[in-house]
Amino acid sequence: MTTYLSKSKDGFCAFPSKNCFVNGRILSFKVWLFTAALLVLCSTLAAQAAPFGKIDAPPLSERWFGIYVNSERVGFYRQRIDKSEDGYRMEGDGSVRMKVMSFSKEASMRETYLVSKTLALRSFDVDQTVNGSSSHVSGKVSGSAIHIKSEIKGKIIHKMLKFKGEVYPSPALNLYPLLRTVVAGSSYKIQAFDPEELKIKEIQITVLGEDKTTDGLPALKLRNNLYPFVNNDIWVDGQGNTLEESVREGLVTTKVEQPKALGAYISDWALAKKDLIYDFSLVRVQPPIKDPKKLTGLAVEISDWNDALPMLQGGGQQVEKRGDGRIIFKTGSLVQISPESKSQGPTDAQLKPADKIESDAPVIMAQAKLLAAGVNSQDDLAKVLASWTADWLKDTIDDGGSAVASFKSKSGNCQTHARLYTALARAAGIPTRFVSGLVHLEGKGFLYHSWAESFIGDRWVSVDPTYNQLPADPTHLKFLEGHLPEDLAPIIAIIGRIKMTVLETAYEMSSEQAVGGK
Repeated sequence: MTTYLSKSKDGFCAFPSKNCFVNGRILSFKVWLFTAALLVLCSTLAAQAAPFGKIDAPPLSERWFGIYVNSERVGFYRQRIDKSEDGYRMEGDGSVRMKVMSFSKEASMRETYLVSKTLALRSFDVDQTVNGSSSHVSGKVSGSAIHIKSEIKGKIIHKMLKFKGEVYPSPALNLYPLLRTVVAGSSYKIQAFDPEELKIKEIQITVLGEDKTTDGLPALKLRNNLYPFVNNDIWVDGQGNTLEESVREGLVTTKVEQPKALGAYISDWALAKKDLIYDFSLVRVQPPIKDPKKLTGLAVEISDWNDALPMLQGGGQQVEKRGDGRIIFKTGSLVQISPESKSQGPTDAQLKPADKIESDAPVIMAQAKLLAAGVNSQDDLAKVLASWTADWLKDTIDDGGSAVASFKSKSGNCQTHARLYTALARAAGIPTRFVSGLVHLEGKGFLYHSWAESFIGDRWVSVDPTYNQLPADPTHLKFLEGHLPEDLAPIIAIIGRIKMTVLETAYEMSSEQAVGGK
């Protein structure tokens, strides 16, 4: 097992990965990420049998998939298909990481294809990041040619690929036979566009007949030759949903999973800012925030929000629903609080020990007492606890575990910092809760992050013990409360989907402005 390490506070991470081999060849990026990309549409996990015959249209929905090597999870993929004006829109994004001998490869992808009602390619837009090198490929079909624009490291290349007949994107391959005659032994040869190599490839798809997945679900088994020298086997249900895919007899498998099953896994990676999910989870903002260190207030609109998620108030933020999946966040000096309004007070649980937040442990209680000596106010005490936590813990990309474990190991990521601070604050008599959401990373955008809120005086105050901030800066946007996996799993409903627009910013005045009344 090999672990890759880099700086967490700047949004980097580590991920353990296992060595693997395929016929003496290094498994290519396509086998890893395009294996997931082929899992086009999605499946219900219903076990009832369905007739395997011709379908009139692809199933429309969003599904998640786990990617495994020798049963070890190495990545994930999300697929969505919707109707478009004259066909369908196929979207997919995912990340995967591997290491073979001394060669390692990390890859993430975002892809969008517009296809006709027969699933033939009409246009595409693909972003890929491989080992830190990013590329953007876009293009459209005109007549019997694909016109391509490729951008790599600032260099733009235009290319034209000619073809006869029709060309299909890789997410359409598993569906192609089901839109025609489904007969065991039938075989189809089609042309597929490869956005990584910028080539059109001839692919053969064979219908092998009825079978069952490794989980025992009734399925129709397909096989294609997308990857040289190895079989690519696929199991689909009667509606066209892909259930499972296997490369080289199960060495690399991709399986449909319920969002709840992947939720805790993906939220843990996102909050740890691990590079496997970095590009996928990063929320870019327009226009960019200037001088974030001088920011005192922020108002942003988030679109594609999931209305099933709570809209949390307090802790220095106000949230307003605008409809159509849009919400407005206001933080810092832009929060409007009427004189009669007060924060909802703390609960008993926010002063008590909890799983991994052992505020009653002797070492935690002793340290809280030591830090509280000579401090006269809760506000000052919270600042002391946050500052001590930031200094005590060496920031890493891996979760350092419970408050007691991290106190002893002196290391951990943002979740670890929040747990240790919360335990110390509760031990010192300050009601405190664990929260998570987004925080701004200068020059990049917003990344998922965890911090805390303490009830001081008559209000909840945001405290970031990773960055030693009290109150936390206005770019902290709270989405969730709670530190347990089930509390964090709902991130899966919005991660990789939401978009953000800056509506208003407020900045601290310089001394000249203050004197001049500007």
